[in-house]
Amino acid sequence: MGMRVRVPKVAHSTRRPPAARMWLPRFSSKTVTVLLLAQTTCLLLFMVSQPGPSSPAGGEDRVHVLVLSSWRSGSSFLGQLFSQHPDVFYLMEPAWHVWTTLSQGSAATLHMAVRDLVRSIFLCDMDVFDAYMPQSRNLSAFFNWATSRALCSPPACSAFPRGTISKEDVCKTLCTRQPFSLAREACRSYSHVVLKEVRFFNLQVLYPLLSDPALNLRIVHLVRDPRAVLRSREAAGPILARDNGIVLGTNGKWVEADPHLRLIREVCRSHVRIAEAATLKPPPFLRGRYRLVRFEDLAREPLAEIRALYAFTGLTLTPQLEAWIHNITHGSGIGKPIEAFHTSSRNARNVSQAWRHALPFTKILRVQEVCAGALQLLGYRPVYSADQQRDLTLDLVLPRGPDHFSWASPD
Repeated sequence: MGMRVRVPKVAHSTRRPPAARMWLPRFSSKTVTVLLLAQTTCLLLFMVSQPGPSSPAGGEDRVHVLVLSSWRSGSSFLGQLFSQHPDVFYLMEPAWHVWTTLSQGSAATLHMAVRDLVRSIFLCDMDVFDAYMPQSRNLSAFFNWATSRALCSPPACSAFPRGTISKEDVCKTLCTRQPFSLAREACRSYSHVVLKEVRFFNLQVLYPLLSDPALNLRIVHLVRDPRAVLRSREAAGPILARDNGIVLGTNGKWVEADPHLRLIREVCRSHVRIAEAATLKPPPFLRGRYRLVRFEDLAREPLAEIRALYAFTGLTLTPQLEAWIHNITHGSGIGKPIEAFHTSSRNARNVSQAWRHALPFTKILRVQEVCAGALQLLGYRPVYSADQQRDLTLDLVLPRGPDHFSWASPD
């Protein structure tokens, strides 16, 4: 009962009560090395024996595309040009979930959370949404989920076969209650994962993704004439009030009116920051991974522009997509505020010019003042009178050279 056991002294050991003492074996450094090698070998064999992620369509490395833009710049339209492609898994503005959950933050403080979310989705890891969604959820928990043709097609849902053009109303009727887990399965079955985001305000925050060996990332930077953006923002009304507050860092206070044009100033500054970072002495890992496109060029020559974008991202324009693109860009009218986040058949050229009739000239002068750098860098001509503003024969979109928006050469 009272017998004590002697324990040899061991460096850094913690003294235990008598009942817990035991003999500790001594190992030579050679034995430890052998044990570590054996453990590592077993671990490697275990990892090799596990089934890896399913290969994307075609058996090639998956391509990741980030459509980078700002609100009211035609990004929903461009997003649909990717979403309807049969090889693409697409999500619209997944960072909406971050901003709505952490609405007390600012755009800058939320950058890393948004970046981490985007990386996880690119890798088809949908568990990242656990922090931003209820634990019990369906596919319809995604923001504007029915804009994703992939979430309306097998294996996520059987509303539309792959290769056909999906329709939001039909998808909402048939796919709303599909399990959320099918998003991961669907994502892993495509060769391309495309995300459209409006919540990045500089390019540097994306550098870790561009240099990440697990990703094959391409960035499509969509810009639009700031005068047209302002007109569209005003038409959207209170829809953007919460996002406006986060952009301006108001600690959760929603901002609807912006008489001093602080928001459009920040939008212009962010486009300049991103474009300059990509074209003025960019880092080597950005070579061939950035492409800037103007909404006006997309509206004027949609098929030519989308062919170039598809080539940039490793996609091919199908005859069915070509016919659909022609139809949605040659409709009538310019759209309604209720269609703020939806793509409908419109006259794309008229949409791009609508601001010239809708904005008072005094406000245009103010926009041109706060966005002078963006107008110059992105190739938009200022107007100096109300007559110039309304003269549609005066082209305000300056021609671009063949390499004007490509990655700059070392020279």
